[in-house]
Amino acid sequence: MRRTRNDLVQGWLEKALRDLVTAEHELKSPQPFTDIACFHAQQAAEKYLKALLIWLGVGFPRTHALEDLVLLAAQQVPDLAHMRDAAASLTPYAVEARYPEFEEPLVEDARAAVGIAQETAHLVLEQLAPLSPV
Repeated sequence: MRRTRNDLVQGWLEKALRDLVTAEHELKSPQPFTDIACFHAQQAAEKYLKALLIWLGVGFPRTHALEDLVLLAAQQVPDLAHMRDAAASLTPYAVEARYPEFEEPLVEDARAAVGIAQETAHLVLEQLAPLSPV
């Protein structure tokens, strides 16, 4: 069975939601693992952006650099350009958060990261809503 673009977008959105829920859940812990929350926040934002790019028919490189993904999306949806700096603040969490050399983020940093991921989800879903029932 050949997957449609809508199927692919839906798959990315489902994975993104799982990452976002994981990040949010971790923050509710009495002693949250902030590196895990930040990693999943970055992953959620990345997957939401990639879902949008797929829907828009915009190719993207294999990257964790969210600022690059935002700039690609903003070529089609200029209202997203304002997200660039916030998205860029999540980029280091894609790789560095997985290694012991990385300084543990503060709870405030993890909350901010999850907030950016939530905003990204909202903006992407807002763009997808009028186009498709994904």
